[in-house]
Amino acid sequence: MKCAYCGHIQSRVVDSRQSEDGTSIRRRRECESCGRRFTTYERIDLVPLMVIKKDQTREAFDVEKLRRGIAKACEKRPVPLDKIDELARGIERKLNNQPESEITSQQVGELVMDGLKNLDEVAYVRFASVYRQFRDIQTFRDELNKLLADIDMGTADGEPVR
Repeated sequence: MKCAYCGHIQSRVVDSRQSEDGTSIRRRRECESCGRRFTTYERIDLVPLMVIKKDQTREAFDVEKLRRGIAKACEKRPVPLDKIDELARGIERKLNNQPESEITSQQVGELVMDGLKNLDEVAYVRFASVYRQFRDIQTFRDELNKLLADIDMGTADGEPVR
């Protein structure tokens, strides 16, 4: 590692620690030439995940954009912010664990809908109405019937299982 002060390329590691969030390693180094200490960080270099949109353009996956979309669907609903963050992080984790570096916006939308279905049914319907672009009341009714059928299949003693 090149010294930040004198540019010498030889240094020794004095101390290594994992960061609090576990995503990097902090290393204290000492230059073998000038003796000064400096800090370096080692982290995994992920290939950026690209989203293929409906018009076939590509854009980098943005977890903040995803979080905003989920939050908009949950607006004025009793859904805590930590649950919205948890859903967004879970989707991001699932996407990053895939072997492909590209994913369609449709796949992202389906993951959001699956998560919202378990989080809040009203937020699910709100998101679905925008995502599926309901053109009339019949398509809206069809989506509601699918949701109700899913709820009926997952019931125990008359109460929905979550």
